Amino acid sequence: MIDSAKVLLVDDRESNLRVLEAALAPLGVPVVCADNGDDALRIALRGGIGVILLDVRMPGITGLEVADYLLRLDQTRDIPIVLVTGIGSSALAQTAIELGVADLLVKPVDPWVLRVKVSYLLRAGRRDADGRAADRSGPVPRL
Repeated sequence: MIDSAKVLLVDDRESNLRVLEAALAPLGVPVVCADNGDDALRIALRGGIGVILLDVRMPGITGLEVADYLLRLDQTRDIPIVLVTGIGSSALAQTAIELGVADLLVKPVDPWVLRVKVSYLLRAGRRDADGRAADRSGPVPRL
């Protein structure tokens, strides 16, 4: 396992959540799922989340609104957010950059690419008590 921090998967479609969960299974990281923006906010605010994979288009609170809110809070601003969307456009990419998300992936997502990105973001997010980057010389997880 890379880290004890969980990966939060957020998508309003159960099938998309299962695909993401299956793609991450080889990493052995704990995963928690939410099917709407409200639940995603509640889960993220409880703590213990290392990376968020967030669908852009959802009913109610959209992924962009969730990202905007979480990136403004001191408690959650350092959690890397990867937007996952079926609508890749330059306008969305620009919005993602302006929000400050870690990355933007267009569906269908390549499982290997997803594992590499999540693995990197989890390792990059580990910090020691002094706030310095954690030692990354340990074994590289099996992708």
